[in-house]
Amino acid sequence: MEKLKKEINQPEINIILGARQVGKTTLLRQLQKIIEQSGRTTHFFDLEQPQVLAEFNQNPQEIINKIRASGQTVFIDEFQYIKNASKIFKAIYDDNIPIKIFCSGSSSLEIHKHLKESLAGRRFLFRLYPLQLSEIVSPKKKYSLRKYLQYGGMPGLTKTLSDKRKQQILSELLSSYILKDIKSLIKEENIRAFNHLLYLLAENQGAAISVNSLSNQIRLSSKAVNRYLDILEETYVNFRIYSFSKNLGNELKKSCKTYLFDLGIRNAILKDFSRASDRPDKGVIFESFVFLKLQTIIEPNMEIKFWRTKDGDEVDFILLKNRKPVPIEVKSKLAKPKIPKGLKRFLLRYKNIKHAYVINETITDSLKHDSCVISFITFEQFDKKISSNTFIPL
Repeated sequence: MEKLKKEINQPEINIILGARQVGKTTLLRQLQKIIEQSGRTTHFFDLEQPQVLAEFNQNPQEIINKIRASGQTVFIDEFQYIKNASKIFKAIYDDNIPIKIFCSGSSSLEIHKHLKESLAGRRFLFRLYPLQLSEIVSPKKKYSLRKYLQYGGMPGLTKTLSDKRKQQILSELLSSYILKDIKSLIKEENIRAFNHLLYLLAENQGAAISVNSLSNQIRLSSKAVNRYLDILEETYVNFRIYSFSKNLGNELKKSCKTYLFDLGIRNAILKDFSRASDRPDKGVIFESFVFLKLQTIIEPNMEIKFWRTKDGDEVDFILLKNRKPVPIEVKSKLAKPKIPKGLKRFLLRYKNIKHAYVINETITDSLKHDSCVISFITFEQFDKKISSNTFIPL
């Protein structure tokens, strides 16, 4: 919200992107109230309402006139439904019309077509993710890490609800994504294959994946699987990260890992809402928690990768900032502050590393390996550092 407040008096069009139900509409409504309190006139268009969308089923000039007459600040929810949206926004911006536009988008590849065309230099993008653990305020008690690992951070799930109700909501969110977003993007006969792919990605989250292997399992071509992976990424539901390598011998150079955007959604796909401590994939759950947090701090000069060798040495994440690597290892259980084998191998190969992290359940400490300080922090501490912007690795 603070970032968006700073944009209120800027001429660029601000676009909030994110998966369905992560709170984009709520955020726009809150911003609308703040702006109205300053005395500016506003109007909110929710294009998921049929009657509102019908008003935008006109020629571009009529839509421009409509926006012009709506107020000093205009909010457009799910703007991807507007035909020629980029040209309309470009015309308003280039004519220096004194109107500020905030809009949101979630699920259409058309958004990316808009963004790649005539809005270059005229818009700023903001990504909205599910709530972080430290952002969740429960009216009765603190929202625990255990609950977060079970049900994730979708805003509608953080209320005081029964476990059964939360599971139902997550299942419905998953079905809504398939019905609303995916059905229009892939052939009807391939919906089952797409569902199978979603399950395989959830099951193999955090592991290096092979497109050829996925292709064989769902019985579609590698080209189709790559397209589905693109769709999942462009609808903000699944994300790929790639291996880090400086072309040193024995490093994997072209592999990737994938992570779904929310832990609750992953559990809904797997149909497993049991506690992380009772599950065989406990390590993957904690690793996913760390990835989803890291993703929220990524700036244009940053990137998330992982490191792995053909011999099996690995580091879960390499956070790059200005191309300088910060290794991050995730350990659900750790008896004492000991440098994990994969992290030690990485530090032996890359001599100029200044900071590294081992994120775990219980241990807070630090060790030194040559010139590198290795900080051991708990998952809760990591979450707070991310949320308060004090996780500064360089």
